[in-house]
Amino acid sequence: MATERQPLYMQIKRYFKDLIAQEKLKGNDKIPSEKELMEQFDVSRITVANALVQLAKEGWIYRIPGRGSFVSSDIETLLSEKPEAGDREPRAPGNRPQGAQPASAGFAAGARTIGLLMPDLVDHFALRLVQGINSVLEAEGYRLHIIVTGNSIRREKEAIQHMIRAGADGLLIFPCDAETYNEEILSLKAAGYPFVLVDRYLPGIETNVVRSDGFVGGQTAVDYLWELGHRDIAICSDSVLPTITVEDRINGYMEGLKRRGALINPALILTDFNVDYRRRDEEHPLFRFVKNRMATAYITLNGRLGVHISSICRQLGIRVPEEVSILTFDDPASGLGEEGVYSHISQSEGKMGEQAARMLIGMLEGERPAEAGAGGYGKIIMEPQLIVRRSTGPLS
Repeated sequence: MATERQPLYMQIKRYFKDLIAQEKLKGNDKIPSEKELMEQFDVSRITVANALVQLAKEGWIYRIPGRGSFVSSDIETLLSEKPEAGDREPRAPGNRPQGAQPASAGFAAGARTIGLLMPDLVDHFALRLVQGINSVLEAEGYRLHIIVTGNSIRREKEAIQHMIRAGADGLLIFPCDAETYNEEILSLKAAGYPFVLVDRYLPGIETNVVRSDGFVGGQTAVDYLWELGHRDIAICSDSVLPTITVEDRINGYMEGLKRRGALINPALILTDFNVDYRRRDEEHPLFRFVKNRMATAYITLNGRLGVHISSICRQLGIRVPEEVSILTFDDPASGLGEEGVYSHISQSEGKMGEQAARMLIGMLEGERPAEAGAGGYGKIIMEPQLIVRRSTGPLS
């Protein structure tokens, strides 16, 4: 097996191409099982699956569900067209045995497909991000296949495995909120599989990523509200999960207060509860916090939570922005024929999606990311922008 510095799945591809070219494997010969290949090459299931998927897409093998992988039945025609095993651009074989399916059976035959994993699609941030991604992929002839993981690490792992087996050319991954890494993403990196993380990153792990600078966003929010005269500024999340996104924004919030010479009041950092948007609960800690007027301004870590606090204020007869200012991360409004009322920290999610899609396409075309550091990984960190609308105002 070749020892040059190639991703492991490419080395496995080359190994089987060489065996086939040397006629050590012939048409309709069975390929060892995934488990056997994992043991033979001491690699992960993702690495093996990716190698087999790519071999099938290029026409070297075919796969029969429940039976395994086999050398293409018209492999001799394929070899006669391209005598150099390492330089082939094979076509998909035209005559598979009955019951055989390509690795990409889940996608349209011959389609170039990118998989997108999203934790949810509940707000306009997610929709604008998807629109940005799809605009680039569509223009470049790629199809977009989306799986919503429900913010579950287990479902995220399953989605990654499904996309690889279905023959996705690459992945865009908006990681789940979680305290631990998804080791399946780390396996993708080890296997050299093309993927880009979107919006969130893995601290201490170098990967291709396009995201907004949450730390700067937190600082910007505090600076703006401070200039309006607010001193009791709360920052709140709707989940107890201590994610890197939440951590970055809160660190920026604290740095913004420190630069003003203000003491950090832990009671104004509201991250120790979940919010159920399906019902109103007057016993909920957030409702009581707003009712007791503990803060004159709120920074919410997503747009949906800002709308929820505004609803609580209306229920309590608290006027926004005359008595309470609300500044959200991301715009809760659709942007379709409406400006929206909420001042917000914009992450330019449409542009973020475009950048991530372009980075992944460049990788698939063999280009080194223009933003690559010493490790060769592309990293785009976008500076968030303050958008002032009608939900914030001077402290009365």
